[in-house]
Amino acid sequence: MSASAGESSSSRRGTAARPPRYDRSITVFSPGGRVFQVEYARNSVKLEGITSVAVRGADSVCVITQRTKAPADPLLDTADPGFTHLFQITERLGMLATGMPADGRALAQQARNEAAEFRYKWGYEMPPKMLAQWLGDTTQVRTQHAGMRPYRVVATVVGIDEEKGTPELFTCDPAGQIFGHKATSAGLKDQEAIEFLEEGMAGNSSLSFQETMEMAVSALRHVLGDNNQGHDIEVGVVRKKYPTFRTVLRRIYKNPRAGQNILDGEGQ
Repeated sequence: MSASAGESSSSRRGTAARPPRYDRSITVFSPGGRVFQVEYARNSVKLEGITSVAVRGADSVCVITQRTKAPADPLLDTADPGFTHLFQITERLGMLATGMPADGRALAQQARNEAAEFRYKWGYEMPPKMLAQWLGDTTQVRTQHAGMRPYRVVATVVGIDEEKGTPELFTCDPAGQIFGHKATSAGLKDQEAIEFLEEGMAGNSSLSFQETMEMAVSALRHVLGDNNQGHDIEVGVVRKKYPTFRTVLRRIYKNPRAGQNILDGEGQ
């Protein structure tokens, strides 16, 4: 190849240079002020294909999520904690991780360590808001360093505040933003569930325990596809009267047949 041909080829490559890829680094803002890696993490929460719902009543909080389907391996123990999205952080605190299960377990283990250190240092249980703030700080740090990636989960914190005696519900997204809620949803069909909750809870935020459960179940039923076999779900509840965070497994039906409960199955 002649020198002129090489120069011409090099010139063409120069004029056709690729635009900067702002989505390659978590520490670089696009000209529009966006951090694409954080947005990708938010969107990828939906890729697990599950939807979670949480509702706060006058004296309780209820969280419900679809259970991850076990891989087609008959040797796997489906009762193993690896298949759950609900985690007991302390006796009074629970966390629901919607998104990548591995990230959820890692975040839950760190939260347990932090809550234990808080109890050791101050002599009382970590309040739900303090845990949510810690989750927000920890998650936000992962958006500042090139050697890390954001957690691909939306963490929902539920519990009874020991000092105020009130139920509390918070969420933390992959960007580290924390919000308090009367009700919320995360996952594949979160917007549909939120619209249902907004309509169902309009002017009525003081729900009894039974009403809180029914509202959460109804919202999840609203977004589920019809399935004669039902959908396996995990339910977590905490009440002012019984402040221990408890979880059970149930089966939910989109359209219950006559005499069939919307929730069926044995608790575990």
